[in-house]
Amino acid sequence: MDSSLIMKVLGLIPSRIGSKRLPAKALLPISGIPLVIHTYKRSILSKTLDKVMICTDSRKISSVAKKFKAQSILTSPHHLNGTERIAEVLVRQNIKYDLIVDIQGDEPLISPYHIDKVVNFHKKNMDVDIVLPTLKIKFPDNPNIIKVVVNKKKEVLYMSRNKIPFEAKSKSKSFLKHLSIISFKPEALIKFAKSKKSNLEKIEDIELLRAIELGLKIKTIELEGDSFSVDVIEDYSRAKDRMLKDKYLKIYK
Repeated sequence: MDSSLIMKVLGLIPSRIGSKRLPAKALLPISGIPLVIHTYKRSILSKTLDKVMICTDSRKISSVAKKFKAQSILTSPHHLNGTERIAEVLVRQNIKYDLIVDIQGDEPLISPYHIDKVVNFHKKNMDVDIVLPTLKIKFPDNPNIIKVVVNKKKEVLYMSRNKIPFEAKSKSKSFLKHLSIISFKPEALIKFAKSKKSNLEKIEDIELLRAIELGLKIKTIELEGDSFSVDVIEDYSRAKDRMLKDKYLKIYK
């Protein structure tokens, strides 16, 4: 039997109340359901996750999760980012997991199919510390969108809020953006969380640059679709419009 078939996979959704660009965005309603609950409901539709939890420092988010019968866990309010938050939850688990999947709580249109693609890819590439999926985009100028540069082996070389690669001599047909489903080997996640904020991480405000500076091996799988994070009011409006035609909403609403 293929050992990958019996791997235990934990899905963790970091969510905080103190978002600055769009205050309390985790609880904003979309089609009558709070944003972070959409992320949870869609995550549990995944076929590869054995358990899913919302990880939050907010009792308000925890209370809303309980109302919608979503599993949640309260964490320390002192974490610098979501990756550190889910690392705390990993340490507190009684069950040993082979992979930890970080599913950002501000992507209400996240695809369960994408989650499964990422997990199955990591199961077949266990020499890799982190799997970071990407989507092709044509308009990379938005600084809220993290752009990714990879080599021919699909290893992640760098990430930036700026437009990379820079078109100095020729135009690029498309760019790659960071999709917020990140699969970690447990030891890589713990190593990340125990390390101090890195220089590049401070400059770009991209937490996974810390992993690159630590020498962790990050590989990407290119997916198709149009999931996006809700960072500003324009994203929220777009998410509300897209949700009206979403195929997964009919399953869990």
